[in-house]
Amino acid sequence: MDASKLFVGQWVEIGRKPMKLTNSCVAGGTRYTSGKNGHVNVVDTCHEKTPAGKLKSISGPGTILNPGVNTKLHVAYRFLGFLPVGRDYWILDHDDAYSWFISSNPQFTDLWIYTRDARPSPSLVKTLVGKAKSMGYDVSQLEFPAQP
Repeated sequence: MDASKLFVGQWVEIGRKPMKLTNSCVAGGTRYTSGKNGHVNVVDTCHEKTPAGKLKSISGPGTILNPGVNTKLHVAYRFLGFLPVGRDYWILDHDDAYSWFISSNPQFTDLWIYTRDARPSPSLVKTLVGKAKSMGYDVSQLEFPAQP
């Protein structure tokens, strides 16, 4: 996987397994930019309750854990601006054009579906949900937060 194509620019969270951290979050997304010493700067955002709601964000430097393969990313978030909270993300699948990807945590208990487009076609969403199901996820638990 080409890290310079995946870990760059804006991604839109179109689907996820519910978790306490994202309760009332809609219009979620992640922005990746190049950082120092091969790191990736990560900024996760969402809006409270509606796409026009209060903006919430968390950020931190990301480190690719398996250089060359580039499918495992550790992000050292700063919660409330100073409390370190580390999260690991594994890229489970992506397309060759880098227009979508599916990721999880290492325990495979969380799941996220991202696209470059805030309003992907229903057929693409169905395909991506099918991919998650084929990986063993209970897709009946997925939620699809509103996007602008």
